[in-house]
Amino acid sequence: MNRSIRALSATAAALALTLILSGCSAWFATDAGPAESTPTGEQVDSDLAPFYSQVLQWDGCGDGLQCAEASAPLSYGDPAAGEISLALVRHVATGNDRIGSLLVNPGGPGGSGYDFVADSLDYATDKKLQASFDIVGFDPRGVGRSSAVSCYDSAEMDEYLYGLTEAKRGTDAWIAQLAASSDAFAAACADETGPLLGTVDTQSAARDLDLLRAALGDTELNFLGYSYGTFLGATYAELFPEKVGRFVLDGAVDPSTSNFEVTKTQAVGFENALRAYLADCVTGEDCPFRGSVDNALTTIGALMASVDASPITATDGRQLGASALLTAIIYPLYQATAWPQLSVMFDTVMHGSADGAFQFADAYNGRDADGNYSDNSTESFMAINCIDYAYNADPASMRAQAAELAEAAPVIGPYMSFGDIGCANWPYTFTGERDEIHAAGAAPILVVGTTNDPATPYVWAQQLAEQLDSGTLVTYTGEGHTAYNKSNSCVNDAVDSYLVDGIVPAADPQC
Repeated sequence: MNRSIRALSATAAALALTLILSGCSAWFATDAGPAESTPTGEQVDSDLAPFYSQVLQWDGCGDGLQCAEASAPLSYGDPAAGEISLALVRHVATGNDRIGSLLVNPGGPGGSGYDFVADSLDYATDKKLQASFDIVGFDPRGVGRSSAVSCYDSAEMDEYLYGLTEAKRGTDAWIAQLAASSDAFAAACADETGPLLGTVDTQSAARDLDLLRAALGDTELNFLGYSYGTFLGATYAELFPEKVGRFVLDGAVDPSTSNFEVTKTQAVGFENALRAYLADCVTGEDCPFRGSVDNALTTIGALMASVDASPITATDGRQLGASALLTAIIYPLYQATAWPQLSVMFDTVMHGSADGAFQFADAYNGRDADGNYSDNSTESFMAINCIDYAYNADPASMRAQAAELAEAAPVIGPYMSFGDIGCANWPYTFTGERDEIHAAGAAPILVVGTTNDPATPYVWAQQLAEQLDSGTLVTYTGEGHTAYNKSNSCVNDAVDSYLVDGIVPAADPQC
């Protein structure tokens, strides 16, 4: 799966949002909220009781926010085997009629909910939600400030993400080189992370959510999940349907979809978004393309093939190949507001400069101008996906899939193939089945879908809303990844009315 959170938050500030990584300071919370949580005191298995009954200590951490750290079992199968830490930040409800906590997950997997709330509170939620709820951001297990996956230093990460193979794409030699790189990365992750690497699956993260709910003092979980966060929320609802409070899942993932179907659907989604961008672009004076959309797509396809065969050297010495250029194209397709910057990037690459493309690719990958990686989103993205899906790196199977991707998305598809190599020899493998989630007995769950969402295509929102016994679909007709607080008042009103007042739309409002 392609990550979504980085583009989700970054394009909100015209692709220039810099995440400020600031830890909690030492001064204590004041009248902004209680310094200690009051756990629910509910009865759970004795080996989990210490975790569910823990009292969270909230300390002020600037800008009116409070920070805390919770403990969770390393393994829910063996809670005595060790503990991990989970980092939280909250913005206390500003109104007089506080409903409770609203936990927010921005997606990924591997996106930092801590940073999302701390740095982008008004992008994550609007003032109505901030008045009624304590907005709580958290880093899931394996991510960011929580007990985190660790693999490579910055120089090694540069080679892993941007290094080029000598062999031609799709050949046996190319597959072997890619496999060697992936296997080395996986081994480093196992060495640096230890046993945590085997417990960063989404089911374990969903169990952490229930623990956090109880420690925060909420008898039901209120949840706003974006992109991958919809899978995390739906998994929680399946495990704990009786604890579901008010749930909104925006930019839905279909939990029953296989790894290859995810890739294929996203390839088509990004190609459709590219078409939408080009349809808008070719009507303007500053567009680097001329003629029809199909002609422009042919030009982009030729550009991709060109840099795949003959990479362009950037001023910092890195070489821009097709994979890095694909990342640079995908990044601004997440939000239509970034289309003008995409035009500039295409223009510079077609004139032989790689710097603009690397700026986009670096922003997506969390690399700063000094070559340092600001977070562990790449490591955690890989670790979570590799344990959440099944993979098959048989060359014949991957080549058949590559042909299918190229037919479904002729420009994007060829460079999204052979992805199974990355997880084929991961130290921990997927167990179980990818299946539909029904969450029988859960309270109503709002599923928000955008008709031309490239990263989580609309069909997934339709499928998830249909699967959930209590699912209600809210459709936004438009472009971009996710819709709440970034589309129109119709979507915002539907979400706010449900989360704040518990009003479920009688039918899809068709926003």
